[in-house]
Amino acid sequence: MNTHVKPSNLIKGATGDWEVIVGIETHAQVTSRSKLFSGASTTFGNDPNSNVSLVDAAMPGMLPVINEECVAQAVRSGLGLKAHINLRSTFDRKNYFYPDLPQGYQISQYKTPIVGEGIVTVDVSPTEQIEVGIERLHLEQDAGKSLHDQSATDSFVDLNRSGVALMEIVSKPDMRSSEQARAYVTKLRTILRYLGTCDGNMEQGSLRADVNVSVRRPGEPFGTRCEIKNVNSIRFIGQAIEVEARRQIGILEDGGKIDQETRLFDPGKGETRSMRSKEEAHDYRYFPDPDLLPLEFDQAYVDALAADLPELPDAKKARFMTEYGLPAYDAGVLVADRETADFYETTVKHGGKARDAKAIANWILGDVAAYANSIGVPLYQTHISPAQIAGIVDLISDGTISGKIAKDVLALIIAEEKEAHPAALVEARGMRQVTDLGAIETAVDQIIAANPDKVAQAQAKPSMLGWFVGQVMKQTGGKANPQAVNDLLKAKLGI
Repeated sequence: MNTHVKPSNLIKGATGDWEVIVGIETHAQVTSRSKLFSGASTTFGNDPNSNVSLVDAAMPGMLPVINEECVAQAVRSGLGLKAHINLRSTFDRKNYFYPDLPQGYQISQYKTPIVGEGIVTVDVSPTEQIEVGIERLHLEQDAGKSLHDQSATDSFVDLNRSGVALMEIVSKPDMRSSEQARAYVTKLRTILRYLGTCDGNMEQGSLRADVNVSVRRPGEPFGTRCEIKNVNSIRFIGQAIEVEARRQIGILEDGGKIDQETRLFDPGKGETRSMRSKEEAHDYRYFPDPDLLPLEFDQAYVDALAADLPELPDAKKARFMTEYGLPAYDAGVLVADRETADFYETTVKHGGKARDAKAIANWILGDVAAYANSIGVPLYQTHISPAQIAGIVDLISDGTISGKIAKDVLALIIAEEKEAHPAALVEARGMRQVTDLGAIETAVDQIIAANPDKVAQAQAKPSMLGWFVGQVMKQTGGKANPQAVNDLLKAKLGI
């Protein structure tokens, strides 16, 4: 999809420019109360081995039963990725030894996945947008977890995660920089969160990425790729790509060749290290799972799920731009998570009044976001309410307070008057701006009379007007209407 090479994406090596090629396999844990083939709970943080059914433990004679909600979630995700939904798909056994997978095989989908090709539109920066192709999305079960740090002599196995439904979302190798890869995973996570199909909590392991990295000279065929397994943060995805690309360039420039292998990223050391060779592709001996019938549903089932989808980020961003007149950047930041977008719309529409939607975006993305960052919470989780922000904007628009006083009002709401309504706060504290021209004129006359030398300077150099405005604002405790002060000074100084 990315047919032309963007110079800024090239990596400078000792012998010339190189281009990095990135494809990502994302494992997204399906939001569902029970596992893919059993009724065991999926609740995170329960005691080890408390979310384990006889099916998960692979007891003899236990048969898997498909969880319909997981199927619906996969279809919803496919629709959100603008992907082809396959009305017939099959489950296969992928055979390999894992100490934390009691069956000795993973039930996955191989040749016929539930979701086929799709596309994700990604805003990399305010000036760069790319499209990343989706190869497929298939359902599979997660493995358990081996714990090696609980004992000096033994390893422990926790099967709580064993059998939990995963969606493996495989991208095409369409990304050409670490920034593009980070932006892609961010967008993918946003889409899944909007849909409610995966919570995207990377710190809990419910979204993990395997990152495929190769390098080439611009215009040449793809090079040999290495896969970096289980990267669990968006920041680390970017770092792993940078480090791995540099490693491969170093080898190739020294005349060596890249071995196809699986590697791990060590954030502490800032390096990738070999995990296992993929010189010979693993033979997982896939075969159709004899315990599960092909998964079949009709188009009406897909259409019913499609009709019930929420408004997705791209559509919401386009609507914010047309309905509220927001620039693409502001709209993009606001819709990056659903709660922030809802917070913004609640503020704009509070009390059924029409108000300046851009001004509200500025307050939310400026002062409110800065406060939220300072206390380490998302902006929709501070105590500042949509009603309070709407109240501040209303007071500015009707001339009751100036923009500067508005910042003081917000500072009071943040620090002391957490529940206060801005209008009541302005009245109680005497914070109304002075719009009485007589009172402002008195202050202007006093300042002019006291500073004849500055008057002469201002008449010769009109940019000096700002000094007079500052003095008048100081004399009126910052409450004078700034526009009125400007107009009066210009008239009296003849500027």
